[in-house]
Amino acid sequence: MSILEVLRFAVRGIGANKLRSGLTMLGILIGVAAVILLVAVGNGSARQVADRIEALGTKTLTVQGVGGSDALTPTVADALDDPVLAPDIASVSPVTSTQATLTYQGTEHSVQQLVGSTPSYFAASNSPVGAGTAFTADDVTQGRPVVVIGQTVADELFPGVDPVGKEITANGALFTVIGVLDEKSSASGFMDANDVAIAPLTAVRQALTGYGALTSIVVEARTPEKVTDAQAQASLILSQRIQTPATSNTQPYRIQNASQLLQTQTETADTFTTLLGAVAGISLLVGGIGITNIMLVTVTERTREIGIRKALGAPRRAILTQFLAEATMLSLLGGGLGVAAAYIGSNFTIVGVRPVIVPSSIALALCVSVAIGLFFGSVPANRAARLRPIDALRYE
Repeated sequence: MSILEVLRFAVRGIGANKLRSGLTMLGILIGVAAVILLVAVGNGSARQVADRIEALGTKTLTVQGVGGSDALTPTVADALDDPVLAPDIASVSPVTSTQATLTYQGTEHSVQQLVGSTPSYFAASNSPVGAGTAFTADDVTQGRPVVVIGQTVADELFPGVDPVGKEITANGALFTVIGVLDEKSSASGFMDANDVAIAPLTAVRQALTGYGALTSIVVEARTPEKVTDAQAQASLILSQRIQTPATSNTQPYRIQNASQLLQTQTETADTFTTLLGAVAGISLLVGGIGITNIMLVTVTERTREIGIRKALGAPRRAILTQFLAEATMLSLLGGGLGVAAAYIGSNFTIVGVRPVIVPSSIALALCVSVAIGLFFGSVPANRAARLRPIDALRYE
């Protein structure tokens, strides 16, 4: 029997009961779409987090206190900015941050992060000013109450109005807006990178946070390749400047490397995506079981047809090939529809994440769907091929 004849018989068999065939393909459709979309959600989530980490700058280090430690001070930050002991450190930005309610002419907005720092923070945190200007070292020295706001803050407080030069209050303290940051891409479902305000460290400590420990110190290496060297130099200086309490074996600070964070996140995301794909793959197996059940019913209904074909000389291989072709065609059609459904679904945000389809997951899902058709279709196909013509012809 030629391939065209096999396909013709397979199409006729599938079309003999359109509802049953449609339900079978629906099971495969759901399985394939679930695999592709869940892998896409995992990939999209990983992409969003990676974008956020890269937005911090891949050549930055962040020094943070541990367990409420008050070890980080402006003096410690000044010590890190040493061209002799730390030649691979380009800039050091002491940071104090807090949440604040910003107000302009009766309109309020709770900013997620009001940062007090130095001018070097703009470059270190990859936060260029798009309109107006950044504050200067003299503004920090004089403690001038000026502020640069993010795009979200500008949209909330100044819709349709140029915010530069306007006066706002932050928790009651008066600040003058001197600039607006360039808009950053913000991953849906994560903290809004544009919901920020940056002011001179001295002004923020004087008006809002007080003169306690710093929240963090942002250290910028000269190049991404020098991050490891800069981290070692910073660690040496910190170990000399900050004493570990005798009652503890843990250092009162930690140094976070953006590149290391990105690598760790990538490894975690890969594991998460694989897990999502495996969970979705279960639905494909369920679809395969559905194929077995449907094909067994089909074999039973077409027993007399099988008997006639075998009585006319059809070999066992021809019967086997026909039913395997039907099962595989059902899987392939369902898989194709599943791919189309996944592409449509990827245009929507799912649990706060925009899916990013992985091309390899499409090929894998289609190959698995065909394999499922062959595997789960082999049981009813073998049953049909083993029927004796005399028994099949007697079947009522």
